[in-house]
Amino acid sequence: MKFQALALFSALFVASTAPYASAKTVTIPLQKRSDEEMVLQHLTRERDALLALQVSPKSEQKEAEEKDVSITEVDEKIAVQRRNLRTTADSESTTLSQEEPLPPLQKGESESIKDYANAQYFGTVSLGSPPQDFQVIFDTGSANLWVPKVGCSHCGNPIFGRKHKYNHDSSQSYKEDGADFEIMYGSGSVSGFFSVDEVGLADDIKITGQRFAEVQDAGGLGVAYALGKFDGILGLGFTSISIDSTPTVFENAIAQNAVDEPVFSFYLGDNKPGELTFGGYDETKFEGDLTYVKLTAATYWEIELDHIKAGSYDSEPKDKDTPITAIVDSGTSLMVGPKSEISKLASAVGAKANIMGEYTIDCDKLDDLPDVVFTIDGNDYVVPAKDAVIQAQGTCLFAFMGMDFPAGGPNWILGDVFMRQYYTVFNYQDQTIGFAKAKK
Repeated sequence: MKFQALALFSALFVASTAPYASAKTVTIPLQKRSDEEMVLQHLTRERDALLALQVSPKSEQKEAEEKDVSITEVDEKIAVQRRNLRTTADSESTTLSQEEPLPPLQKGESESIKDYANAQYFGTVSLGSPPQDFQVIFDTGSANLWVPKVGCSHCGNPIFGRKHKYNHDSSQSYKEDGADFEIMYGSGSVSGFFSVDEVGLADDIKITGQRFAEVQDAGGLGVAYALGKFDGILGLGFTSISIDSTPTVFENAIAQNAVDEPVFSFYLGDNKPGELTFGGYDETKFEGDLTYVKLTAATYWEIELDHIKAGSYDSEPKDKDTPITAIVDSGTSLMVGPKSEISKLASAVGAKANIMGEYTIDCDKLDDLPDVVFTIDGNDYVVPAKDAVIQAQGTCLFAFMGMDFPAGGPNWILGDVFMRQYYTVFNYQDQTIGFAKAKK
């Protein structure tokens, strides 16, 4: 298996960080969805849940009353958010709720551990010759490239969330594949078929013969996709988790010598656009030295955590038999952990759950919040209290959510909230992740 060979080569290769810094790199700007939009979607989900409870059993209605929320109150907040968003161009509707654990995940199964409902960053990739441009989420938590095809069902609408759609008849470099493609998300499936074409990253990286999926039906992503600004997904995980063992875009870039080094790096701006760099990293974007952590496996970009601490909350220290695992995931904006742990963490910082299990904090008490500290391989990585909250128009959303993943999945997801604090370098060959304090 190719990844076994890569692992063996990594064991024999002593890497120096200097070549990665001096290598020729290509940088793709990443657009960021606004905090106002994130909060609006939180309020919309809350309103929809309350409306659903009006036709629910009395026991569930009583639960809502005990949480001291009302449709009128939430509608007023939504109106304020929408008025504010009318003056911004960054608008994307999402759905985040996923209350029940997914069934156990079998190796090789076409199952995603997330649904992109709260993805916050996206950038441009091209397909075909002449190139057709698409806005995609560059996602370290998956491994396939897919975009909607001409005639796709549930792929946006003419007014909001209009999609760029791939037309293989317009591409001189298109090659037919035809194999079925389907991936299951929390809310349903996305399906289509595989094709082969040229992929462009920025102006300088061209990958030939890339297998990808033309999506015919994106209904499984729901409103999150239909109204969102992104067209598709470009997975930056390992081929071992890709559907039909399809080689990833980045693996092919390495094989075709399209990048100087087998490295890509994320710099996520604080309330501003971010950057994704292929072929190395940008030393001007971080302070001090990079500290590298070995992956647990070449699947997701998964590492082990020692523990997590915030105020009176302190997770159980890991032991050798049951380590705390986490994936570093550019495709998830919030921080995600086991429901029981997030409940304890929220209680320690004074966050309160709403009817969907999402958490808010009294905005007047932000100065009293403790920092959240993740200890990884003996080093502390701090998410300052003010950055653990998404604030807009008087609502403060605690940027942590609870989710219990299928067997074999991670315990935690370190999403964009974490990556905004730390410049993150993903080394495909060494199977490591490097962290350094990001410059503001």
